[in-house]
Amino acid sequence: MFEGFTSHTVAVGNGIEIAAVVKGDGPPLLLLHGYPETHACWRKIAPELTRRFTVVAADLRGYGASSKPPGGGDHAAYSKRAMAADQMALMQALGFDRFRLVGHDRGGRVAHRLALDYPEAVKRLAVLDICPTATMFAATNQAFATAYYHWFFLIQPADLPERMIANNTHYYIRQTIASWCKTEDAFDETILRHYVESYFDPAAIHAACEDYRAAATIDLVHDTQSDAAGAKLGMPLLALWGARGTVGKMFDVLATWREKSESWVSGHVLDCGHFLPEEAPDATLEALLDFL
Repeated sequence: MFEGFTSHTVAVGNGIEIAAVVKGDGPPLLLLHGYPETHACWRKIAPELTRRFTVVAADLRGYGASSKPPGGGDHAAYSKRAMAADQMALMQALGFDRFRLVGHDRGGRVAHRLALDYPEAVKRLAVLDICPTATMFAATNQAFATAYYHWFFLIQPADLPERMIANNTHYYIRQTIASWCKTEDAFDETILRHYVESYFDPAAIHAACEDYRAAATIDLVHDTQSDAAGAKLGMPLLALWGARGTVGKMFDVLATWREKSESWVSGHVLDCGHFLPEEAPDATLEALLDFL
């Protein structure tokens, strides 16, 4: 899926290794995937991006070929702060202290925290199909809980969701992707098999649950602290979202990001569901190239 890319497994501290593929010789660009995926979500646009950038497509902690530590009682091992630190250490190990950053879904949340914690490192930030986590939780009502049921399922105490997902991993992962994708033939059997098989490891199921548990606990603490300190995003930000997805129907996406930023915020809707790089690769690529 990533012909010509080199594979790297980088030790980033505390026994964690982050897997990534790299190609290009232009300015560095870090791509972070969402749930329930891996860096493979960028397969349709990453090769074209290498014409202008050195592309680093990484697996988040807990996903794909990256390390999957236990979450711990306070879920701190999967805080977005810890996951962002992984990616910062990865980029520094590759020789990049300053870079452009694009995150989809969970990767967008990690990217948001990375940009807050390491503002000097992020030149430009793009977030795909999300609003800020705290903003979304604060707006919870029946419609939101129905559309985002997985947020509330995956945060249940271990090992309830872990056992339920492991009981029929094929069905759960395929059904999750099918329910969020609104574009026919966006996922072929090869990529679906890849995503399903990445969850055959019980540690991967646990890690994903811990990612969401952290989002509902320690991440909100960190967000509250950042807000209290007046921390805002200082780099230009691009927000893209799917017209046939959910987030744009429930939130004013650009307004939510402008509340978190003191710089230029732009963005627009694309004709697709949740998985922008896979459902609308051409439009996603065009928007990213214009912005980055």
